[in-house]
Amino acid sequence: MLELLFRAFSRLPLPAIHAAGVVAGWMMRLSSKKFRRRARSNIRIANITTTSAASRRLMRLSTSETGKGLMETFAIWFRPAEQVLGWVKQVHGWEHVEAAHAAKRGIVFLTPHLGCYEITARYYAARHPINVLFRPPRQPWLQRLTALGRNRGQMRQVPTTLGGIRELMRSLKRGEAIGVLPDQVPEKDEGVWARFFDYPAYTMTLASKLAQLPNVDTILVFGERLSWGRGFVLHLQPLTGDLSPQGINDAVEQLVRSKPEQYLWNYRRFKKP
Repeated sequence: MLELLFRAFSRLPLPAIHAAGVVAGWMMRLSSKKFRRRARSNIRIANITTTSAASRRLMRLSTSETGKGLMETFAIWFRPAEQVLGWVKQVHGWEHVEAAHAAKRGIVFLTPHLGCYEITARYYAARHPINVLFRPPRQPWLQRLTALGRNRGQMRQVPTTLGGIRELMRSLKRGEAIGVLPDQVPEKDEGVWARFFDYPAYTMTLASKLAQLPNVDTILVFGERLSWGRGFVLHLQPLTGDLSPQGINDAVEQLVRSKPEQYLWNYRRFKKP
């Protein structure tokens, strides 16, 4: 039943999907103290605004963008791929992908919880195979939906298990691409403490280790969400130099500062494992 509902919902035009997302975001904020408390706390810790009024404005914008991100995810999962690709209006930095292919190098795409992180992998998968690392949701119904939505075309999701990590490494050795959320909080003993917005954040070491494998290029990706349901702009920039967990945190932080209202501030980024 849920699958049929989401398939019907995915047929709506993007402005309507984002309008529904705004409503969903504010419903979550008004009904959940945890949602409000976590987002407010993370914005305060990040110290990304200079006044209390600016913080409240960022909180309001983030509420709407979070809801848009939720509803557009279901649409991207179940809408025909060619229609989803039509939502991508511009792509900046695709030459870095072409350079990696020309050199027969694998690609590690680092996609933080910023903007639309579902459409970036979908755009790449329309052209080349990609394996995306994910943490299986606890709810069985959501596990089924994510599998249906993500395992389409040349895109495959692999779990955060030893077997999944080995599959990622095999993909890179074949000169293929993988996708990782570098700001996802790892399990105990799978990360290190590194600064994020000048505050200690438990940070995965896996992204750093994969990025430092031989014959691999690392590209930071951001799917910017345009206002009024106008679509998305993809930004790709190579990540070189410091590929340590701290270096990756610094790069993600700079990206978040470019569009802070589209960051997932209610995600437990600063939690202890």
